[in-house]
Amino acid sequence: MSGAVPVSDALLKAVRAGRTGEAAGLLDGMTDPERRLCLPALKELRKELRAASWDAASRKAYPTLHAAGAACHTGAAGTAAWLTAADMRWSQASPAVLLHVLGDREQTWLGDLARRLADRPATAQVPYELMAGLVRLSGCAVPTTETYVVGWVEQIASLWQRGDTVLQRLRQDPYTPTLVPALFGIPDIGSRLDWLFGDGPHSWINALVRLTEEDVLDRTDLLDACVARLLRGTVPADCRVFLRLLTALEPTLDEKRARVADWLALASHAASTVASYAQAVSGSLALTGDLTPRQLAELTDTVLFRTEKKLVRAQLVLLGKALRRAPFGAAELLPAVARAFGHEDTDVQERALRLVERYAGQVDPRSLDEVADAAAQLSVGLRARAVAALGLEPDDLAPLPYLELLPPVPEPARLAPPPDSVAELAEEVGVLLASAGDDVAAFERTLDGLVRHVYRGREQLAEALGPVAARCWWMDEGPHHHSANAYFRDTPQGLEVVLAALLGRVRTATLHKAHQHGPTTDPCVHSALSAVFDARLWEAAYRVRTDPMPFLLATPTLSSGLLEPDELVARLGEYHRLGARPGEADFTQALLRVRRDDRAALAAAAGRAAALGTAAGERLARWLRSGGLSAPTTGRRTSGVRVLLEIGEAAGLPEDLPVAFRGLGRPVSVSGATSYCRHYWNQPERPHWLAVLPGRRELVAARLLRELSTVAVEEIRAVASVLPLLAEADGEAGEAVHLCVAYGLGARHAEDRLSAVDALLILAARGQVDAEGLGRDLGQLVRRGAVKPLRLAESLHTAATTGAYGTVWSVLRTALPVLLAGLATDGQAPPARGFGELLAVAAECAERTGARGGMAHLAQAAERRGASRLVTQARRLRATLEQGVAA
Repeated sequence: MSGAVPVSDALLKAVRAGRTGEAAGLLDGMTDPERRLCLPALKELRKELRAASWDAASRKAYPTLHAAGAACHTGAAGTAAWLTAADMRWSQASPAVLLHVLGDREQTWLGDLARRLADRPATAQVPYELMAGLVRLSGCAVPTTETYVVGWVEQIASLWQRGDTVLQRLRQDPYTPTLVPALFGIPDIGSRLDWLFGDGPHSWINALVRLTEEDVLDRTDLLDACVARLLRGTVPADCRVFLRLLTALEPTLDEKRARVADWLALASHAASTVASYAQAVSGSLALTGDLTPRQLAELTDTVLFRTEKKLVRAQLVLLGKALRRAPFGAAELLPAVARAFGHEDTDVQERALRLVERYAGQVDPRSLDEVADAAAQLSVGLRARAVAALGLEPDDLAPLPYLELLPPVPEPARLAPPPDSVAELAEEVGVLLASAGDDVAAFERTLDGLVRHVYRGREQLAEALGPVAARCWWMDEGPHHHSANAYFRDTPQGLEVVLAALLGRVRTATLHKAHQHGPTTDPCVHSALSAVFDARLWEAAYRVRTDPMPFLLATPTLSSGLLEPDELVARLGEYHRLGARPGEADFTQALLRVRRDDRAALAAAAGRAAALGTAAGERLARWLRSGGLSAPTTGRRTSGVRVLLEIGEAAGLPEDLPVAFRGLGRPVSVSGATSYCRHYWNQPERPHWLAVLPGRRELVAARLLRELSTVAVEEIRAVASVLPLLAEADGEAGEAVHLCVAYGLGARHAEDRLSAVDALLILAARGQVDAEGLGRDLGQLVRRGAVKPLRLAESLHTAATTGAYGTVWSVLRTALPVLLAGLATDGQAPPARGFGELLAVAAECAERTGARGGMAHLAQAAERRGASRLVTQARRLRATLEQGVAA
């Protein structure tokens, strides 16, 4: 070399051109001072390339720059930082080039670099070939970090490159004894490498087992590592990998004996597969006498606490075998057996009781106190047997008088006054925009607040709401932009249309057209309710722009949507005093919301309304003196597997209805409820529909029925959330409400079933459950295939275990004969899956409530052959209902 500067210039030129071979040649033999002189220019080039666009021609220099910069750093830390820099991650030099330009350093330096690269996180994407090459050149100890070990595993698994097997490659690798144990210390290794640890003769699992047989790997260490990893890990993929390896190693009896404490601990593992394996191993030790009765009792305590019925039953079978083998252990084992007395499955309870009956006589009665205490948890039908087996007095296990536990009756809350200041109003508007907007009370008082503050001063309100509305996409559009106007022409989007009108983001002509003619979308079964909700919003937005109202007339008094008649009269009086013109949609909605359950109050309010001497006052007076909206006729119809309702025309609506309100009185047919519409995906609007017709929830439920049936028939998710609101609403709970709840109880998804359970409990707390009607509906829906019995059993079990055993029994007492009738009819079988569970729920409810009497077709089910769950639960229910009848 003639000098550092010419070499630096030549190197920089080669790097810019992306000529890696030339740059590598220039780097060969450089001294450390020469490397340091080249580094500043390379760093400046790196800054320049970092600012270049991705497709720039200059980016071809990156691989060469990557290699040259690494070589010109004289410290291992600087080289590691350069190699793993984020801006070079996608354009690295090949490992072979990097090893070439770095290979002339001292072995100590290379080993330091190897360790630093191995310590980098996996996101640094350090090539394994580079780290392995540095280890080979330096002769240092092989790193056992996550980055290095994962890279090693993936490299070993790359069979397509070499054509040999995993076993052969592991045999040939001198570092296998060091790196395999390191696998067990890597967090979440299973989820990253699960695909590598499959089955088959050429799998990793098989290879590791073979290496233990060849003494390449220590078998004891591998077993201990598998067990330790399972003890501390709950990631499902990790459990699969290490349990698969542990199973493949096939621990011998001596190896199982040496790890008794581990098996007992693994029986409580979160993964049922791990717990099942630990139970099986512990069970084999128990049957060979290598598990003491106390250890077996400890295992039983753990397993019987689990929710998997398969494991619980297997443990009871194991206890039976252990007691037959060594009856002297009954004193320690029977208290553990009694843990199963509190299990929700009565089959499990009975299995446990049979063991107690068989071996209680071999135990000192004083040792059975714990068993006797646990016997109080047995189902009522089994307690008599426990009394006899334990030598107790009948009164010791007599059930307490049944008390139905239901949730408190929900009461509608009185709406708070609207926000008084623009700052408070802006805050509440922001909350509604960020939420689903399904809180009727919050929505109504905020809408009223907007109208009030526009009347007081538009400019101040617009200034306060500007930052709140900034998150809305239409704020970036001009006031005449077509997409924003089309957005608000089809639907008001809740409060957004009022904000857009206030802030000048929607044309007045668009608001006028929507206000006058309603939505442009095709009508659907929901449109009668949604049109009223939308009409008030379009009207409020239009009046914000043209003729602000002092406040809204239809703001409800209560969160249920009801409006006190005196309050409406007072509002009309204030309108008259201010010379304001009521909004047509707002006033009509106010009429529909008036509370009508107090005739004297209605008559007095009608007189005060007439005394106002205004057209609106006269209209209100006539409405208050009328009979109000009448209940339409209904008729049941079937559609496929569904049972639906048709409702006739509703009479008694207010006179001179605006266009948007005229659909409320029209009939609802089954054929008109079959098509999907935009409302299926606008769930937060449903609570507001209940406030459109407060006190008339049957009319709302009839329009929601087809949609709610989809949670059971078509397994649609998250549609039944409206059911608790239906149950809380005022008005008759008739056929439509009960059919909606019936479909919800048979929903596919747990969250929808829970909503239906909540609705059932609320109706029960209000004394509004038609148990016979709901039972007939459920029986018919199950027989038709619309509701699956297992889902229904889960829902009713959930409802019963909250304390509503009496309510659930009153429903099942009617539903079950409809289903059991299939057993008494030739050629018809009841639904197989879940029917036994449904009978089990009924039996538990009957036992707890002390139900007695007969049930149609139950005897035929109980007298069938076999010991299926259906038959055993039918016998249990029959025995419960027949107790005391003969006497």
